[in-house]
Amino acid sequence: MASKPKQLLAELTHPGPHEVLRGDLALVGLPGVVYTPRAGLGLPAVAFGHGWLQPPDRYRQLLRHLASWGIVAAAPATQKGPLPSHRLLAADLLTTLDVVTTVRLGPDGISVDPAKLGLAGHSTGGGSAVLAAAQDARSEKPRIKAVATITAAQTLPPASEAAQAITVPGLHLAAEADLVAPSVAHAEAIAGAWGGDDVQLRFLGKASHLGVTEGKHWSQLIMHGKPHRKTQQLTRALFTAFFLTHLTGTDKYRPLLEADVKRAPIEREEEPAR
Repeated sequence: MASKPKQLLAELTHPGPHEVLRGDLALVGLPGVVYTPRAGLGLPAVAFGHGWLQPPDRYRQLLRHLASWGIVAAAPATQKGPLPSHRLLAADLLTTLDVVTTVRLGPDGISVDPAKLGLAGHSTGGGSAVLAAAQDARSEKPRIKAVATITAAQTLPPASEAAQAITVPGLHLAAEADLVAPSVAHAEAIAGAWGGDDVQLRFLGKASHLGVTEGKHWSQLIMHGKPHRKTQQLTRALFTAFFLTHLTGTDKYRPLLEADVKRAPIEREEEPAR
């Protein structure tokens, strides 16, 4: 019997069955972190872009959560200054995927399947993930299979223009109380310009721009918002369902993606013809 969306949400809110290892991308020449299951061959992988001024450690539980469900999750620690290059962060996201697909991960020889790659990000890191996906879509052999963002922010060049080139599935989570990157000009604009038919926009209730971040950071003195436990839980569950569905081919969690969720209703949705 198929599980109901509420049951699937409850399941994915908790850590998955895999023990998690943490690694340092700097060992292979790129500052950043990578979380992996302890063992596994042909795993899916996601590169995550951090938000403006945010270190990757502010997303450690999100990255660890994805890894606990069998998804290698890596985040470059570049372009962290007040005037970052969104284009260069996008390039670093693609480089991160190159690294995790070609370098041995973990003591037991964990491997990533180059046909199971995704991109994700928060704030301008979400916008940079869109830039990276667009760059990949224009390449001779596209590799990216899915893109997810949380309170995505516009970039230079505009992520909403780049989104027109992307045809793979997209999931965009906007914050109801986002005063930094209001959804109408950011997440909604990106979702509305998406080149493919499989794109979804959800609004997270009582969430601010920094709701997905973890712990304390000096940037909260100059940016509106703060960490919010419910926002973190919903993001972990929805990102996990999205990437397991679109990177591994399982349909088990599709009912969650197709249903309204308390505090995360679907605002906009287009689905491919089946």
